[in-house]
Amino acid sequence: MAPIRRISDMAHAKGIEVLVDGAHGFMHIPFKLADLGCDYYTASLHKWLMAPPGNGFVRIPKDRIPKVWPLTPPWTDEPTNIRRYEDVGTRTPANRVAIAEAITFNEGIGIERKSARLRYLKERWANRLRPLPRVRFYSSLDPAESCGIATFGVEGMDMAKLTEHLLDKWGIIVSPIKHPDGLIDGIRIAVNVSLSVREIDMFADVMEAIVKKGSFGAS
Repeated sequence: MAPIRRISDMAHAKGIEVLVDGAHGFMHIPFKLADLGCDYYTASLHKWLMAPPGNGFVRIPKDRIPKVWPLTPPWTDEPTNIRRYEDVGTRTPANRVAIAEAITFNEGIGIERKSARLRYLKERWANRLRPLPRVRFYSSLDPAESCGIATFGVEGMDMAKLTEHLLDKWGIIVSPIKHPDGLIDGIRIAVNVSLSVREIDMFADVMEAIVKKGSFGAS
């Protein structure tokens, strides 16, 4: 996990404010916002909360609200009211209403149990692929440093084309990750509680066969 508290303390010592993009933290791993020590925190809600796309939240301390300008000017502005950031024009009310259902669903599971399940599913496929030759993990598999996401590559394979192959032939959705300087060329796997062990094992079976064959062309 990112050492946010340590970074926040270092920044504050030099008078720098800290904004955290917590899209992959919120409802993914257990934490308390107060423990991070950051000044601002923002996250999308369609990722790990599983609310409809287009939802998100931002945390701004009350004393900072007057100095942070809204991206879209509100019709009536109260400089000390957090709702000055909500005036974005026409919206679909159903998207926002569904947030409550997503919260209820996640609270029914519990963040500790959910995080443990995500880590279990990630480790189930990752531990299958880790011993294979030419497989390189770009993410730490240390439980203290990762949870439901891992990125890996296969030496000598076009990972972008492998992404297309997995979708077209197997219906498996992954994300290609390629750094401009070539340090990372892989695919990111993000599991969620909706996935079954059977589905995880199918992915591991497919990838294991591809790595051992050395290609993903027609069999």
